[in-house]
Amino acid sequence: MSKAGALDLASGVGGKIQKDEVLSAVEKYEKYHVCYGGEEEERKANYSDMVNKYYDLVTSFYEFGWGESFHFAPRWKGESLRESIKRHEHFLALQLGVKPGQKVLDVGCGIGGPLREIARFSSTSVTGLNNNEYQITRGRELNRIAGVDKTCDFVKADFMKMPFSDNTFDAVYAIDATCHAPDVLGCYKEIYRVLKPGQCFAAYEWCMTDAFDPNNQEHQKIKAEIEIGDGLPDIRLTTQCLEALKQAGFEVIWEKDLAVGSPLPWYLPIDKSHFSLSSFRVTAVGRFISRNMVRALEFVGLAPKGSQRVQAFLEKAAEALFDGGKKEIFTPIYFLLARKPNSDSQ
Repeated sequence: MSKAGALDLASGVGGKIQKDEVLSAVEKYEKYHVCYGGEEEERKANYSDMVNKYYDLVTSFYEFGWGESFHFAPRWKGESLRESIKRHEHFLALQLGVKPGQKVLDVGCGIGGPLREIARFSSTSVTGLNNNEYQITRGRELNRIAGVDKTCDFVKADFMKMPFSDNTFDAVYAIDATCHAPDVLGCYKEIYRVLKPGQCFAAYEWCMTDAFDPNNQEHQKIKAEIEIGDGLPDIRLTTQCLEALKQAGFEVIWEKDLAVGSPLPWYLPIDKSHFSLSSFRVTAVGRFISRNMVRALEFVGLAPKGSQRVQAFLEKAAEALFDGGKKEIFTPIYFLLARKPNSDSQ
């Protein structure tokens, strides 16, 4: 049950940031990125601050437009966006082979949409790890509404330094989250550490594909605009994620870019030529209405100054995501399934 109204969107912009400081937070966030002269190394060094500012600024926009699960999904013909997102989450749970009563970790859980869906689907206890206070507060409220607050909770921590003992969880997953890590190998090593031997880790990663050409200016522009619009220090190649997983000690069971062969493209919801009543708010018409609504709310003081700037870089990101998907140089649904060996030699 997501926030739905315009006033909820307005009141949520900025998360835990003081409302009169939202504009300066937007300006500081933007300066981390290439479009504004920022450097990759600075983004990696300050990733915690950068990602926290990003999610404070954008969470209410995401929930307003997308619902509780902030991710894309491959899609069948005749399937709604919401149905495809749920199936994408169920697919991950089935691949992990989670069983009732097991302890599962969601790394970088957002406001917990997938956490709640997977917990109900598999009758497991899911812990959501998140470093953003506003998202955790919102997630706990939604857990209570969904009735999973007794079995599922959130822990505020950095996924590069998890506050869990070795060999704690029966399964670990990450959905569009570890792309925020400044060092994916370090992140995968932490996941390896907290996972029980013989158990599995599954992830959906945001990646550039083999078709990405770093010497192509248009490709570089698309990559940079996705990075600023989605709070990413650097978007890695699929091959880099796969290699890092192996270096962390995992046995890779299988991996695939699920965008390849999907009956409908993952970027269909953000295609300006596509219209859908079931996902109206992310269509071109819906985004136009939202843009003018945010402008009006900011003008009358119900939304903080800077709200339009946040919406602007999210719009630019949507265009870059669409272009990246259309050119097949970017995927948000690179799937990885790996096992921690029974004999841990790490």
